[in-house]
Amino acid sequence: MQNYRDENIKVLEGLEPVRKRPGMYIGSTDVHGLHHLVWEIFDNSIDEVISGNADTIKVILEKDNSITIKDNGRGIPIGINPQSHMSTIDTVFTVLHAGGKFDDNAYKTSGGLHGVGASVVNALSEWMVVLVNRDNKVVESKYENGGKIVQSAKVVGTTNRTGTTVSFKPDPKIFKVTNFNPSVIKERIRESSFLYKNLKIIFEDKINNETNEFFSKNGISEYVGFINDGKSTITSVASFSGTGSDNIEIDIALQYTTDTSEIIVSFANSVKTIEGGSHETGFKSALTESLNEYARKWNLLKEKDKNFEGEDVREGLTAVVSVRVPEKIIAYEGQTKNKLFTQEAVSSVKKFFGERFNYWLEENKKDATKIIQKALLSRDARIAAKKAREDTKKIKNANQTLLLSGKLTPAQSKQYDQNELFLVEGDSAGGTAKLARNKKHQAILPLKGKILNVEKARLRDLLANEEICTIISSLGAGIGNDFKIENLKYDKVVIMTDADTDGAHIQVLLLTFFYRFMRPLIEKGHVYVALPPLYRISNKNNSQIAYAWNEQDLEEQKSHFKSFEIQRYKGLGEMSADQLWETTMNPDTRQFLKVSIQDAVLAERRVNVLMGDNSTIRKEWINNNVDFSLDEE
Repeated sequence: MQNYRDENIKVLEGLEPVRKRPGMYIGSTDVHGLHHLVWEIFDNSIDEVISGNADTIKVILEKDNSITIKDNGRGIPIGINPQSHMSTIDTVFTVLHAGGKFDDNAYKTSGGLHGVGASVVNALSEWMVVLVNRDNKVVESKYENGGKIVQSAKVVGTTNRTGTTVSFKPDPKIFKVTNFNPSVIKERIRESSFLYKNLKIIFEDKINNETNEFFSKNGISEYVGFINDGKSTITSVASFSGTGSDNIEIDIALQYTTDTSEIIVSFANSVKTIEGGSHETGFKSALTESLNEYARKWNLLKEKDKNFEGEDVREGLTAVVSVRVPEKIIAYEGQTKNKLFTQEAVSSVKKFFGERFNYWLEENKKDATKIIQKALLSRDARIAAKKAREDTKKIKNANQTLLLSGKLTPAQSKQYDQNELFLVEGDSAGGTAKLARNKKHQAILPLKGKILNVEKARLRDLLANEEICTIISSLGAGIGNDFKIENLKYDKVVIMTDADTDGAHIQVLLLTFFYRFMRPLIEKGHVYVALPPLYRISNKNNSQIAYAWNEQDLEEQKSHFKSFEIQRYKGLGEMSADQLWETTMNPDTRQFLKVSIQDAVLAERRVNVLMGDNSTIRKEWINNNVDFSLDEE
């Protein structure tokens, strides 16, 4: 037995716990955790906006991949904190659970909760500099190596301005990736500009030499219009703002489109709640009840018909739900604040929105009737889809993996967290992949050409499509509202197609399918695109072999040969099993692109434009964004 003595008990002081277990504070040390550092500091500036003390925020991505966030708020107090006996600035940035969010007199509502944001960012940074303008003074503090004070707060100048500027660089000893993604930052900034009318946010990207300014006069109504740009709408934008019970401020805007999907974007105290929570629950409940009551009142639902279900009335809905919850009752699931847990928000939002939406329906009967008519179509489609699902289940064999049409070659292992499913273009390439694969952990599913464009189809149409049913059944996690990521049978779902326009089109169709009906598959990082090489370079006796993925790579590889022969792969089927394994399927040598959603609103707009019914908008986008000219030799 190992010794277990007094000296085995370790006490972590200051910010050491954060560096020891960063995931507890920011969720992860991957790219998501990296950007969470930005949100923690940015949300502190937003809190100054919420309190009415700031109207301008500037975010700068520096050339060295450090971040600067500057606001014109009140500025952090610059005196000595009576509890820590340090400067208040140093206290905020070096002591966990220190901040103004615990005092209702400082902030009635805020995005921060636990008072750990600023100090956590400092703990996980290589260096940080804080500059505060307050009381006609400029005060500066400097920290290095995880929050160690190298310059305690001191006056370095005078000013008649107020505000706080925080600059920091993530510590590469903590993070797997330290390069910020400008698109991710811009999405968050854009969202915040819509949430707060007349707030100016400037994003300066010094790496790419770009500057963007975000400003909204009409708030979330404008946000809904932005999301629905290019879509066919069937109602006007309805917006509702006010204060519900428990002093919860509520801001909701919605509009219906001809789409078959729903989009609900929610926020709590300016923080995007990507997993929803109690405010979304209250909104959805009120929406369903109000539309059922309206349909019954005006005989738009037959007496024998059952009430609409939630998914019936949310088809085609685009809604933004934003709440500002007082500090004394705000509660999230975890420090990363992905889900609001404040139970008072359910009843507050439900009552507030229900009353106002009922009135709106009576005042906008044409729009109300269109919503009910769409809900009726959605209900019929849901019933048909349910029947199709039941018919699909009949082909299951309880003792084996689903093998629709005998096409799926499953992995032998039941260790789903290590298994991979390759969706392969064509039977020929599928046959080669079956020979090339690692039988224990790699499964192969050949596809016959191009699958259905699901952007133009309902769920019942999908379930009548053999190729799509095969994919659904192979993954084992369901589809649409029934999709359960915990039932997924593969850690990686890999799209493997030829490197040509047909292959690219198949990729887009599959990605659209996953995005619309299995979105958690992408959000949780399970979808990949395989990158097979374009060229094989070898000498005459094949004693020296190399592969190239593009023209530049080809020229580089050619320089390593005295004489060579080049084979241009026109498709996966031209590769031998050994070549396909070595270049595209072997975890040690392959190249994959991981599919992610970096800008949710932009992704929605692109999918709608490129895959939707409106060919005029698609043609306009292609003409504006695609260069058809040929480069001159």
